[in-house]
Amino acid sequence: MLIQKPSEILSSAITPKEQYVNRRRFLRGAVGVGVAALGAERLARIVAPGREVFAGTKLQTVKSPLTTTDEDLTPYEYVTGYNNFYEFGVSKDDPARNAGALPTRPWTVRVEGLVKQPKTFDIDTLLKLRPLEDRVYRHRCVEAWSMVVPWVGYSLSEFIKQCEPLSTAKYVQFLSYYDPRIEHWGREETSIYWPYSEGLRMDEAMNPLTLLTFGLYGEVLPNQNGAPVRIVVPWKYGFKSAKSIVKIRFVKGEPHTTWNDENSTEYGFYSNVNPNVDHPRWSQKTERRIGLPFYAQRKTTLMFNGYGDQVAYLYNGMDLRKNF
Repeated sequence: MLIQKPSEILSSAITPKEQYVNRRRFLRGAVGVGVAALGAERLARIVAPGREVFAGTKLQTVKSPLTTTDEDLTPYEYVTGYNNFYEFGVSKDDPARNAGALPTRPWTVRVEGLVKQPKTFDIDTLLKLRPLEDRVYRHRCVEAWSMVVPWVGYSLSEFIKQCEPLSTAKYVQFLSYYDPRIEHWGREETSIYWPYSEGLRMDEAMNPLTLLTFGLYGEVLPNQNGAPVRIVVPWKYGFKSAKSIVKIRFVKGEPHTTWNDENSTEYGFYSNVNPNVDHPRWSQKTERRIGLPFYAQRKTTLMFNGYGDQVAYLYNGMDLRKNF
């Protein structure tokens, strides 16, 4: 396994911020006009009261002991230009082209359900709640492609503590922003019932690897990657990592989730990365690593995406071929 337990990771093994910033500068020069086109989208203005925020804005970060891979990073332009965000279109380049209309300031996250008291957090409060960490995670899509992404955030568990959930709360549901006037592609091109909904069992949400995420490559999240706040659950298929979150509910029973509602035979509630359970329409034994030369793209998929040492205990006693 490529993953190390957090206590075994040396600070020298964590990708320095300077390294990936310099790498990005190199990539900009190498890809020329195509990058410039994407850059125009990436620098789309986010209007905020009394100030302006840009998607290229740097974040103050610290190194994290929970960085979990030393694999080569997927180039910035692929991470931000090859996305699934169906509210903005079903093609991989649609979100980068269309998500500039997403209004990410002002932004609040409402907490409700089985909590001591409902609360509302604005995005600036969330950004200051804990030091923002650089964490490099593998990202595996259910469509059998993958990336290696340097995210910025802190453990979701730190935020959940501020929410003061009741002992009866066994699951966490995440609801994404949806305005059909802005995200009309979701209504026109899909049959999905919006807003997008995802959920985790409470112990999954409290696992230190589950990341409340505000940025990537040391900068604030571009709109197409789920700005201004999303979660990243690296041992699960990518659709479990809800984007552009506006509401979090603590509930007693398993919440409805968008893709499980759409087709429960293809998209389970748990959706842990599992090379031994194929999607009904393709194998999950291997994956295509985006951004690598064609001859080097094919990778062997790892159980739990390589994070078994940290998360396998969560599923003791479960049949992972049935509870996918």
